[in-house]
Amino acid sequence: GDSVVQTEGQVLLSEGNSLIVNCSYESTQYPSLFWYVQYPGEGPQLLLKAMKDNDKESNKGFEATYRKETTSFHLEKDSVQESDSAVYFCALSDTVTGTAGEAEHKL
Repeated sequence: GDSVVQTEGQVLLSEGNSLIVNCSYESTQYPSLFWYVQYPGEGPQLLLKAMKDNDKESNKGFEATYRKETTSFHLEKDSVQESDSAVYFCALSDTVTGTAGEAEHKL
């Protein structure tokens, strides 16, 4: 079935350090890919969305590029801040079958 695998566990960073959270996916189709962020005490919010290969999306200093060849959608930020402390979810949606998968990562 469709699934995503992302960097496991908690990452501790100092302010100003760069961040990469890996996200790889498996799908028999051509899925849409998403990053969600969940700040403490809040519900998940959509951070980034990519619909097709080579889409490069950015929001709040975060960016990710849809790489169909490597089946990846890694989340990157050049300089993290304390306010970036949150749980980050990588997710996919198969527009053909409607199936979905997700994984989470806490920063």
